[in-house]
Amino acid sequence: MIDPLLLAAAQIRTFLGPQLLTSASGFFFERDSRLYLVTSRHVMVDAPSQHYPDRLEIELHVDRENVAESTGFSIPLYRDGTAIWHQGLDAAGEIDVAVVELDRSALPPTMVYYAFTPAHLSDPHEHVEVGTSLLVVGFPLGFHDRLHHMPVVRHAVVASSFGLRFQGEGYFLTDARTHRGTSGAPVVMRASGRRPDQADLPWVLLGVHSARFDMETRDQNQDEALGLNCAWYADILLTLTEEAPQAVPPASR
Repeated sequence: MIDPLLLAAAQIRTFLGPQLLTSASGFFFERDSRLYLVTSRHVMVDAPSQHYPDRLEIELHVDRENVAESTGFSIPLYRDGTAIWHQGLDAAGEIDVAVVELDRSALPPTMVYYAFTPAHLSDPHEHVEVGTSLLVVGFPLGFHDRLHHMPVVRHAVVASSFGLRFQGEGYFLTDARTHRGTSGAPVVMRASGRRPDQADLPWVLLGVHSARFDMETRDQNQDEALGLNCAWYADILLTLTEEAPQAVPPASR
C-alpha cells in the first residue's frame, strides 16, 4: 500500500532548451475539472540568480500495480513569449507560489496520482496551534526513491502564529530541517476528522514551502543555522486557480 500523500507530490526539473538547470518539488492541485502543478514561483523564474527556464519536466507514475513504472512529462512555461503559468501578488508584493495548468489530454491515460483540492485547505475558523506537527513532502537535493520514484517526508512544526502574516508577508514559519530542492513542497497537517471530500487524501494543506531563513549576523563557527523556514499560506491557490487568472508578463532577462 502506497500512502496517497506520496503520490500527490512530484519532482520538478527545470530546463532551458536541452540544458538541465535545477531540481525542485511540487504537487498536484485540482479544482473543478482542471489539474494544476503547484510549486514555488522562483522555480519558474528568479531574476537574482538569473534563473530563466522555458520548461519543466516531472515524473509521472503510469501503472497502479507497479509503481516503478514511470514516464517523464514536459511542461512548457511560455507560449508566444507569454508565460502560461501564474503567480500571486498581494499588498506586500510578490508571493512565492506559482501554478501551471496541466493539459489533461496530453497526460498518460493510466497516470496514477492524488491531488489536493479546495476542500483540503484549512478552515479559516480552525485554530492551528504553535508547535502543531506538520509534514513537508518533497525532494531535498533531488534525493528520493529512484526505483519507485517517490518523495521523502520531513517532520516540521508550526513555528509562528498560524493565520498571522509573519512580518506582514503572506507566510508562516516552520521549524524543520530542509534543503535546496524542497522549494514548492506541500506543507500538510493530518486531518483531525475525515470529511467525504478528504477521504482519499486525509491531510490539510497549510502551505507551500519556499525557503530557509538564516541570520546574516550568525557566527558560522559558533552558531548553528536557525532551522526555520518560510511556508506561504496555501489559500493563495484559490486565487491562482480562478477560471481566468491574470497572466504573467514575459520574463525580462
